[in-house]
Amino acid sequence: MAGIARTPPLDRLIRPKSIAVFGGKEARRVIFQCDKMGFSGDIWPVHPREDEILGRKCYRSVADLPGAPDASFVGVNRELTIGIIRDLSARGAGGAVCYASGFREAVSELSDGDDLQKALVEAAGDMPVLGPNCYGFINMLDGALLWPDQHGMLRTEKGVAVLTQSSNIACNISMQQRGLPLAYILTAGNQAQTGLADLASAVLEDPRVTAVGLHIEGFDSLEALERLGQRARDLKKPVVTLKVGKSEQAQLATVSHTASLAGNDAVSSALLARLGIGRVETLPELLETLKLLHVAGPLPNFDISSMSCSGGEASLMADAGVKRKVNYRALNDVQRQPLRETLGQMVTISNPLDYHTFVWGNREKQTAAFTTMMEGGYGLNLVVLDFPRLDRCDASDWITTCHAVIDAAKATGAHAGIVASMGENMPEETAEMLMQNGVVPFYGIEEALAAADAAAGIGEAWARPQSAPLLKTTAGEGETATLTEHEAKQALAAHGLAVPKGLTAETAEAAADAAEKLGFPVVLKGLGVAHKTEAGAVKLNLADRAAVLAAAKTMADVASGFLVEKMVGKPVAELIVGAMRDPVAGPVLTIGAGGILVELLEDSAILTLPTDEKAIREAIASLKIAKLLAGYRGAPKGDIGALVAAVASAASYVVSNASIIEELDVNPIMVLPEGDGVVAADALIRLRKNP
Repeated sequence: MAGIARTPPLDRLIRPKSIAVFGGKEARRVIFQCDKMGFSGDIWPVHPREDEILGRKCYRSVADLPGAPDASFVGVNRELTIGIIRDLSARGAGGAVCYASGFREAVSELSDGDDLQKALVEAAGDMPVLGPNCYGFINMLDGALLWPDQHGMLRTEKGVAVLTQSSNIACNISMQQRGLPLAYILTAGNQAQTGLADLASAVLEDPRVTAVGLHIEGFDSLEALERLGQRARDLKKPVVTLKVGKSEQAQLATVSHTASLAGNDAVSSALLARLGIGRVETLPELLETLKLLHVAGPLPNFDISSMSCSGGEASLMADAGVKRKVNYRALNDVQRQPLRETLGQMVTISNPLDYHTFVWGNREKQTAAFTTMMEGGYGLNLVVLDFPRLDRCDASDWITTCHAVIDAAKATGAHAGIVASMGENMPEETAEMLMQNGVVPFYGIEEALAAADAAAGIGEAWARPQSAPLLKTTAGEGETATLTEHEAKQALAAHGLAVPKGLTAETAEAAADAAEKLGFPVVLKGLGVAHKTEAGAVKLNLADRAAVLAAAKTMADVASGFLVEKMVGKPVAELIVGAMRDPVAGPVLTIGAGGILVELLEDSAILTLPTDEKAIREAIASLKIAKLLAGYRGAPKGDIGALVAAVASAASYVVSNASIIEELDVNPIMVLPEGDGVVAADALIRLRKNP
C-alpha cells in the first residue's frame, strides 16, 4: 500500500494485561493458548449465546465488558468485525487483531473488499488494528497469545522478534528448532492501518527484545521505515529483513537504460543499506542472522576466521566466501608461532585453518588454538563442526570441542560461532546450550556467512555518521515531456556537469557552419531520436565540412535537427549516471558501466537521495568497471575526482527537480585520464509537467 497516515500507540495491544476474545472456535483457541502459556492477566470471552468458554464467563457485547480491554481478538465474519472494531474504539480499547479475510486482499470486480477495508480503518479511529486477514501475535515474554492455532514456541525472558505479513510463514517460523529464542512473532496481514515498520518500532522499545527480523512483501511506508532505522540505531538493536519481490521492476521499458538498471529490488537494497537495516535472501538466513545479532549484535568488521579439522571443510568455507563481502584475513605473525606450537609441524597455518585431528578430544589444546585464532581481531570466529547422530553415536569429543570454543570466546571476548555444514547435524539441545554460553550455533555454511555479511553491514552503517533524511517528494500529475539532448545538457551544466562545446542547427548547411565555428573534429547527432546509435543518428570524428554535410544527409529522415559537438578524446572508461522515480523511495540515482556495456555487464550501483561524496566514491568503487578507472594492466588511471563531482552534479539536478523529474539518463559519461576531467557525451531528461 502507498503509506500509513498515522501510528496509534501499540504498547497496550502487544503487551496486554487484559484480553477480550470475540467468536467461536478461533476465540476458544486463543484462550487455550494463553492459559497454556501462563498468561496472568484477565481474559474476557464475548459470545451472543455461550454462557462460558473454558471456564470463563461470557459477555454479550463490548458494552458488557468489565473494562476497556488492552487487546482484542476479533474472530468473526468480516461484516460483524467492523461493528465490533467500532465499539472497541469507542470504549477506549488498546487495539485489536482482525482475523477475518475478504477485505482488500480479495478485491475483484464482484468484491466489495476494498470498501470494507476502508470502513474497517474508519471504524478503528485512533485504536490500532492488526490485519485484517491475519492470525495476530505471540508474546512469549508475557505469555500473551492472540493466536488461534498451534505454535512451537516456549516462554523466554529475552529474545528476538519476527514480523511478517504472512500468518503461515509466522507459523512455520514458530516451529524452528535452531536454538533461537523467540520473544515475539507478529503478523500484519493486509496492513490496513498498522504496518510492519511501525509494529517493529513498537517491539524494539521492549527492553527484553534484542533484535528484530522482518519478512517484507512490500514497504508500507517510507517514513515508518526511516523511523525504524533511526530507532534501531538509537537503541542499538539491529533490524534485518527478508525482502521478497526481486522480479518486480520499478518501471517498464522506457526511452533510456536507467530504469532497466534500477529495478525495485536494487533500490530496496540501497534503501535498507542507507537506513542501517540488514538484508538476507532466505528464511534460514533470516533466522541464522537473528541468532548472531541476538548474541553479538552488529559485527565490527567483515573479517572472519574459520577453523575445522578437515581440509574439505576448510575448502567449503573458503569457496562460500568468494561471492560475499566477508574477508578471510590472513593470520598475523603473533598468531602463527603459538598455533604451530599447539598444532604441530604437519598443520598448514592459514585462514581458513585445517587444524587436523592431532588435538581432537583435547580440550586444553583446542582451547589454546582457538584462543590464538580469536585474538586476531576478527569480527567473527567460526569453527566448523558437524555432530554425529545422537541416537546412534557418541558425541563426547564434539561436546569437548564446543566447550573449547566457549572457553576461548570467554577468554578473549571475541564473537564466536560453531557451524554445522549440514543443518540437520546440529542437535537442538546443543544449539540451545551454545546460545546460553554466548556462542552462535549456525545451521549451514551459506547461512553462517550470510549472517556475518548482514551483521557486519549493519555495523558498518552504524559506524558512519547519520545520513540526511531521505528525499521525499510527490510526483507531478501532468504529462511527461522529453528534453532535447542539447536542452538536457544545458540543464545539467547549470549544476556543474561538464558537457562538450556544442551548437544546434536546423539544416545540414547550418550544421556544417557550426562545425567550422567549433573546430574539427566534431560529432554530429540527430535531434529528436531516442536511441541514436541504433538509428544511425550519431557520426563521430568528422574531420571537415564535407564529412559533416554527408553525415547530416544520411540522418535527415530520422532527425528533427542537428547537434554539433566538439569531439572528446579517448576515455579511460565510460559510465552511465541516471535517475528514476521509484514508487517507494522516490527519485534515486544509478551509476554503472556505460556506453555499449550497459546491458552487457549489468554493472551498476544505486544511490538514494540526497547523497554525499563518500557514498558516491563507495558506489563507484563497488563497480566492476572500477578496475579500468584504477588503471588496468598499465593503462592510464581515470579522473575519479572529476567523476565523483559529475555524479554529485547529476544528484544536485535531481534533488532540485525532485517533484517533476521522471527520468535522467547521462550515457556515456566519458572519464578521461587523471587530470583531464570527464565529459557527458549524451544526456536525456524526462520531466512531468504539472497541468
